[in-house]
Parts: sequence; C-alpha cells; structure tokens
Amino acid sequence: MSLKIKEEKFKVIQFIRELIIYIDKSLENFPKKDIELKNRLRNNSYDLLELAYLANTTKNIDKKIGKLEEIISKIKVIDFLINLCYEKEIINGKRYLKFGSKMDDILKYTLGWLKTINNNGHS
Repeated sequence: MSLKIKEEKFKVIQFIRELIIYIDKSLENFPKKDIELKNRLRNNSYDLLELAYLANTTKNIDKKIGKLEEIISKIKVIDFLINLCYEKEIINGKRYLKFGSKMDDILKYTLGWLKTINNNGHS
C-alpha cells in the first residue's frame, strides 16, 4: 500500500472527526423547532465516519470504491443540510464558511484516495 493512500485515509478520517466535533460545538443552541435538522446533521456526520472506516478496512477494491463514492454523496447531503441551517439563520456566515472549508477538505482527500486507487489499476 502506498504512502499516499495511507495519508489520504488518515486525513479523511481526521477531517471527519473534526467535522463531527465542530457540528456538536456549533449546534449546541439549536432551535427546538428545527431539532430534526440538527439530528440529521449529526447522524449523517457519524455515517460519514462509519463509511470512512469501512472503506479503510475492506480489502475488496470495488467495495472500497463504493464506500468512497458513498462518502462523496453523504458530504453533499451534509452540505445541503448546512446550507439549510444558514438559510434559516441558525448558523452565521462565519460558521457556514468554516463548515464549507471542513467539508471541502474531506471531499478533496476522498477524491484523492479514489483517484489513487483508480491510478493503481484497481478499478
């Protein structure tokens, strides 16, 4: 296994952990009427972590690629939920940008991980 793949796997998991911590910290004072939105954000972020661990541990390359594609899809769902929080003025512009930055990092390293796998002829 190349060093590049190991670094990308580690970074993806690290960035997801940071996102989960930031979600918990940022959404402490969430309005009760929007509690379902908060729960979906939290649940999707934990799903993201689970997918990253599954992608990291599976030996089957096709399954690994499938999990990485699921991570990409899940990031887009979380992005939608964060955007909804911003539109409802639950989070401010500064937090919105910080969320975007964290999700961009996850997406960038997930795409790099996927590209590295595909470039190694494992598709």
